[in-house]
Amino acid sequence: MTRVAVASIALLLGACSSTTVVLLPEADGRKTELTVTDSRGDIVLDRPYAGVRRNALRTQPYASSADEVKRDFGAALAAQPPREKRFTLHFPEGRDEIADESRAVLDAALAEIAARPVQDVLVVGHTDLVGSGPLNDALARQRADTVRAELIRRGIAADAVQASGRGSREPAVPTPAGVAEPRNRRVEIVVR
Repeated sequence: MTRVAVASIALLLGACSSTTVVLLPEADGRKTELTVTDSRGDIVLDRPYAGVRRNALRTQPYASSADEVKRDFGAALAAQPPREKRFTLHFPEGRDEIADESRAVLDAALAEIAARPVQDVLVVGHTDLVGSGPLNDALARQRADTVRAELIRRGIAADAVQASGRGSREPAVPTPAGVAEPRNRRVEIVVR
């Protein structure tokens, strides 16, 4: 076979290969958006099952469906790890003890962790905007360490749980400095 024939076959194969992108709905129903970009421009996918088919000749938007996604991508989706889940525990002002009303949330987080084939947990402590930066950093870390220790005490492998503190840097509810906001005094457990 000549080089020209081999090159022609490669070009034909390249023209026949295609890529499909489909925006799937979020489990919690929130709105998402994805922009597919190539040398021919941008296509914005802004609703569930909006899709793009692309090959060497064109990029074309199309409307997919749940049935099509299941048929064409079901095996790949089934092989993915479960999506991360987040759980929020609250704390009394200035303390690192889990509030009684957060105990049920902790139990739900433990059940989710136990259901995962691979345990990977991130515990992030937060404070409200009362107190100094260094004090809040230390308290946030103490809260995260308290939750981490409780998860380990209740059977989660120590090497599967990472803890960190963010102090008052990421309030759940924005407030001016010095305002005691109970919803900001929290630990977020991210089960990945």
